Parts: sequence; structure tokens; C-alpha cells
Amino acid sequence: MPLRRSDAAHLASRPSDGAGSGGPTPSLGRLAKLGRLAKKSAFTLVELLVVIGIIGILMALLLPAVQKVRGSAARLDCQNRMKQLALALHAHHDAFHRLPPGHRSPAYPDRMPYSGWTLDVLPFVEQQPLYDQTRQAFRAQPYPFAPRHAGFEVVVPAFGCPADSRVSSVQVSTRTNNRVALTSYLGVSGLNYKTQDGALFQDSAVRFADVTDGLSNTLLLGERPPSADLQLGWWYAGTGQLNTGSGEMILGVRDHNLLPVMSGSACGPGAWPFMAASGFADPCGTFHFWSPHGGGANFAACDGSVRFTRYSANELLPALASRATGEPATWE
Repeated sequence: MPLRRSDAAHLASRPSDGAGSGGPTPSLGRLAKLGRLAKKSAFTLVELLVVIGIIGILMALLLPAVQKVRGSAARLDCQNRMKQLALALHAHHDAFHRLPPGHRSPAYPDRMPYSGWTLDVLPFVEQQPLYDQTRQAFRAQPYPFAPRHAGFEVVVPAFGCPADSRVSSVQVSTRTNNRVALTSYLGVSGLNYKTQDGALFQDSAVRFADVTDGLSNTLLLGERPPSADLQLGWWYAGTGQLNTGSGEMILGVRDHNLLPVMSGSACGPGAWPFMAASGFADPCGTFHFWSPHGGGANFAACDGSVRFTRYSANELLPALASRATGEPATWE
């Protein structure tokens, strides 16, 4: 059909299609406007550096707060585990009318030498099968080191403070190359390994009635991370220093370094006070109570209470560690 003049005029008035684009070609003005908008929405280098700086400042402010919260949570978890052990010792006392020995010498009559209170509380921290296996192992082989009992390599979560990652898995002792599970909590033997005036010492059998200084003002357990070389702090069994149990699963609040002290030795003979250590690698931290929490350590009293005790209480600890000396001491 012939094209009418009005149709031709209408077609001529439409904008021409872009070559192969299938749509209209944007005008130069529109392109310029889009360019201005794109330039306006982009960051300049200065603006980008300012934003990065602000983020860095916020991270610097938040990181210590996050670490503080994590540290507080670990300290609280550590306190809860110590509380569980203190209550387990109470349950043992209810069942046997005495506390267990802090550490057993070879002369102890039940023929489980070098074990201690950590073994006796197993039934009261939901570890009855492990306790039964341990008793059977000692009956079959009273000397636990040769051949080694399997229990040396069993990690018991209740014995480990979560602030110390070493206690959550089996470790290898540096000097003797033994695979061992560890404890962060030691029984308070009194002033030192000789005095035996505390609640848990070698071959002890203390009754709460013997604690005449008051259950709430007499220490039962304290924090002391395993030694730097992992030779002391075995929960299953261990000789401690010179077969006394000292530093293994019991410790005095003014205990001694019984290792040979020579010129150039890192640690003196003591008596060692309640003080901070310089970290898990500090060899002298073996001989005194301390913790990785900062500022002090957790202690449990004979009444089952647990408190975070600051290092400034050092002078008070000898009176708190004794069960029946009559020394006036109040644990605040």
C-alpha cells in the first residue's frame, strides 16, 4: 500500500535508532549528567583514608574491651570449676568423714602411691568409671610409673582452668618426655611442705572438725598453673619435689624450691610468696600460687566458697593456710 504523506512525516519526527543497539542513543547532555553523578558518588583518597583511620581507632578501642570480657569469662569459668572441686571434697568428707590425703607417700596404706586428692574426687565430678579403672590399675600395679598407667593421659576437664590452653589436652614433659594430663588446682598444704598445718598435705586425713580456725577462713585449694617444663602439675600421680608431693598436686603458701640451687640458677630456694609470675614459661612460678588472670588467683576455702584473691593479700595467706594455729585472719 502506498505510504501516505502523514505517515512519512510521523516517521521522520522519531529519533533514529542506534546502530545495532535496539534503542535510542542517549543525548550528550544526559551523558554529562550521568558522569557528574558518578563522580559525585565516588570516595576521594582523603575520604577513604579518614574512614580507614576511624575504623582503626574503633578497633583499637574495642579490642581491649573484647579481651577483657573474654578474660572475665575465663576467670569465672575457672572459679566455677574450682567450686565444683571444693564441693566434691565436701562430698568426699560426707562419705568418709575426712578429707582425702593431699598426696600419698609409698607408705600410705591403700597402696596407691604418689596419687592424691585429685584421684579421690573423681566419683564426685562425674568420673566414676575413670575412678574404677584407676583403682583397678593400682591393684594390678601399685607403682604407677613402670609400666605407666593409662590414666596419666586422661584429661579431666574439671581439673583445668580454661585460661591455660595446655591443660585441655595431653602434654609432653620436657625433662622426662612423659605424656601427661595436668591440673591447674593444687591443695593447700599449709605454710610449706614440712609444716603439714593445712587441709591437704602428704598422707593427710583432716576432718572439718580439726579446722578450728574456721572453715570460711582456712584455704583448701588454690590456683597454680603446671610448671613451665610440665614436670609438675600431673593430676593422676606424681612424686612432686623430692617425693613430698610439693608442686605436684599440693603446695604451701610459702613453699620452697627443693631443686639444686647453684650459681646462675633461675630460681632461688624460697620461701616463695603469693605473687604474679611472668607467664607460663616462668620456671619460678612452679613454687608459688599464681594465675594467668592478672592481679591475683582463685582460692577455695574449706566451707566450699571460692574467691578471687589479689596478690596484695600475700601477707594474710600464711594465717589463712593454717587450719588450727589460732592466728586471727579474715578472708575478705
